[in-house]
Amino acid sequence: MKPTLLILAAGMASRYGSMKQIDGFGPNNETIIDYSIYDAIKAGFGKVSFIIREEFAEPFKAIFEPKLKGRIETDYVYQSFDLKQFGIDKEIERAKPWGTAHAVLAARNQINEPFCVINADDYYGYDSFEKMVKFLTTEVSDDNYSLIGYQIDRTLSDHGSVSRGVCEVNAGGYMTEVNERTEVYFKEDGSVAYKDTTGEHPLTTDTRVSMNFWGFTPAVFAQSEPMFREFVEANQDNPKAEFFIPLVADKLIKTNTAKFKVIPTGSKWFGVTYKEDKPIVQKSISELIANGVYPANLWD
Repeated sequence: MKPTLLILAAGMASRYGSMKQIDGFGPNNETIIDYSIYDAIKAGFGKVSFIIREEFAEPFKAIFEPKLKGRIETDYVYQSFDLKQFGIDKEIERAKPWGTAHAVLAARNQINEPFCVINADDYYGYDSFEKMVKFLTTEVSDDNYSLIGYQIDRTLSDHGSVSRGVCEVNAGGYMTEVNERTEVYFKEDGSVAYKDTTGEHPLTTDTRVSMNFWGFTPAVFAQSEPMFREFVEANQDNPKAEFFIPLVADKLIKTNTAKFKVIPTGSKWFGVTYKEDKPIVQKSISELIANGVYPANLWD
């Protein structure tokens, strides 16, 4: 059974100012998602599921259905504010849904095969999709998951500090924990460091970080749903609290429920958070096309 690609595209994009998930970055208005799906099809994924807000459904379908028809199966998962579907008899007012792990849970009734989770607004590179397909078809099990580990210096910005999930990896190549570092940057000499309340700390340039590229079996739904109920109970008065995938991973690791293989890649990551990022992403895609990585017209 071919694995499924689950794309997290329900974010509100408040810092970007518009729906960056469907904004055009390629020479023919291709979205970043287009390049991810192109790589996923080439690597051997059998289906793509979009996790979106229901009110986004028509724009999404209008953009992606004509391109993908006959190339790969598609379906749509709606992330909503309805907590009753998770056995939570409460209505909690929030400006946006409960985060990435909540989004994954929304797909629990539609995915029955090993699957990979990625962000809609991040470019990951073909190598990552190829390695994930190999893992999902030969190694994955209900207690053996994975994460694509990006080399930290291949994910940083030349224009300031960023937040990164820095992975601690044991000698066997498995994650022991992931720590969110909120201020990671290049120093003037090209080395990498992060700052916290205790000062500046160096990081080796081959440190592995999470860019939200995960591999699971459907068992993760039953494993994470009780965690979500506990999270909502603990954070019902915090409208900004989010149930993130690394929280689930950390709990699974620490309870010996599942382990996470960190699969290294040398691919260069890039993404878009602010409007100012758009020309940088456009330039990066143009360079990939010029180097023959992608055709100029992706779906011709």
